[in-house]
Amino acid sequence: MSKVSELIIESPAGGVRFLQLNRPEKRNALSTPLLDEIANAFEAGDADEGVRCFVITGGNKIFAAGADINEMAPKGSPEGLSDMRVALWTRIRNIRKPIIAAVEGWCLGAGNELLMCCDIAIASKEAKFGQPETNLGIIPGAGGGATLARLVGRSRAMQMALTGKPITADEALCFGLVAELVEAGGAISRAAELGAEIAARAPLAMQQAKAVVRAAFDMPHEAHLAFERQAFSLLYSTEDKKEGVNAFLEKRKPTWRGK
Repeated sequence: MSKVSELIIESPAGGVRFLQLNRPEKRNALSTPLLDEIANAFEAGDADEGVRCFVITGGNKIFAAGADINEMAPKGSPEGLSDMRVALWTRIRNIRKPIIAAVEGWCLGAGNELLMCCDIAIASKEAKFGQPETNLGIIPGAGGGATLARLVGRSRAMQMALTGKPITADEALCFGLVAELVEAGGAISRAAELGAEIAARAPLAMQQAKAVVRAAFDMPHEAHLAFERQAFSLLYSTEDKKEGVNAFLEKRKPTWRGK
C-alpha cells in the first residue's frame, strides 16, 4: 500500500499491480497530486520486472468524476498552458506494460481521459461515461476530444463533447470505448482475472503488441505496417520466442522469462 492514502497500491502474486483511486469524498476527482501519484506508480511498475500488467480502478462505486474543480477554478490561460498535468498525462500514456481499467459507476471528464490511457476497459453494466467539460464553459483538455474521436468516431465524440451528456455502458461497448461489460460490482474481479491472464503470457510480446496497436493513433498505415514488422522481427531474437516455439512443438506449457 502506498504512503499516500489517495492512491492505494497493491501487488498480489502473479505479476499484476493494482492501483485504486481513493478520494471518495471528492468522487475520486483527479487532482494534480493524485495524477502525479498515478504516473509515479505506473512508472515504478513499468521498471519492476515482477510487474507484468496493471489494473486501475476507483473502487466499487465510482471510477472518477473528473478533474478537481476547486483546483481548476483560479487558473487562467497562462496556467493552463504551463500546467504540469500535460507532462503527467504524457507519462501515463508512455507506460509500456498493459493497463486494464475496471470501471464501476461514473467515469467522467478526466476520469474518462484516464480510462482512454488504458489499453483494455472492463465496465459494470451500470457505469456511465462522459466529457461534461462544456457544462463549465471549457472543453476536454487531455484526450477527451483528440483521443475520444479516434476511439468512438467523429460524430459520437462531437455529441459527447458538445452536449456534455453521458453515455451508458451499453453505448460505450457499442462505440468501442470499453471491451467488456459485467454485472454491477464485478468489474474489479473480472479485470483482475484478465490481468492475471495477460501477466502469464510472454512479457515482451505483450509490451510490443501494446506498442503496435497504440501506434494506430499516430502513424500512417504504411509506416505503421513497417513499425509492426520491425517489432515482430525484434521478438525473433528473444529467449521467450525460442521457449514459445519449443513449448508448442513439445506440447507443453511455456515458461516465460521476459528476455
